Amino acid sequence: MNTENFVYRQVRKVLRKVYDWIDERISVTPLWRDVAQHEVPAHVNPTKKLSAFMYCFGGLTFLTIVTQFLSGIFLAMFYTPDIKNAWYSVNYITNDVLLGNVVRGMHFWGASLVIIIMILHMLRVFFTGAYKKPRELNWVLGVLIFIVILALGFTGYLLPWDQKAYWATSVGSQIAGAVPWVGTYIQTLLVGGHTVGALTLTRFYAIHVFFLPAALMVLLGVHFVMIRLQGIAGPL
Repeated sequence: MNTENFVYRQVRKVLRKVYDWIDERISVTPLWRDVAQHEVPAHVNPTKKLSAFMYCFGGLTFLTIVTQFLSGIFLAMFYTPDIKNAWYSVNYITNDVLLGNVVRGMHFWGASLVIIIMILHMLRVFFTGAYKKPRELNWVLGVLIFIVILALGFTGYLLPWDQKAYWATSVGSQIAGAVPWVGTYIQTLLVGGHTVGALTLTRFYAIHVFFLPAALMVLLGVHFVMIRLQGIAGPL
């Protein structure tokens, strides 16, 4: 027991020195204290009011998005974005990689879960009037975040490169092509040609892994900053 306490004290001492070294240079303490010690309004505190649970959908949405990011990084380590090896790489992740089927399941079901939770969050904002002045711009940002989430689900659906993904993407691209005036250009941008093929898979992978996550992080960052500046809207 004495040995364990000694090791614990030494590790704690080393970690404290590392933290103090970092804190002295970039002032970490004021940042995390500003977040950790920020008071939660009574109407959004579930421990004080049962109806406050409906204010948790925003946090649950962010938690699910973080889970999608982490599981997506893991999947990207093994995925091959070309038409010859895409299906085989997904099959390898599912059947051969340690816990690969678990992580892929988390990513697959999380894509639907994040949409459901975000719809509930937006319904709460709408029915409590939280979109009104001075939070109109934040509502617009939330709608843009929702569109990016839907786009992530659409572009990720093709990546397993199976029959269901192929034909679903074909139908989806044709729907995009039916948009008046700009539909043809959108379809060409997505598909890269007249039919879904190798270039389509490459473009969807790039959009899914690079462009949309970058846009999502920027929108979420601005969204959180505005929530902090304006505060959480009260009940009706």
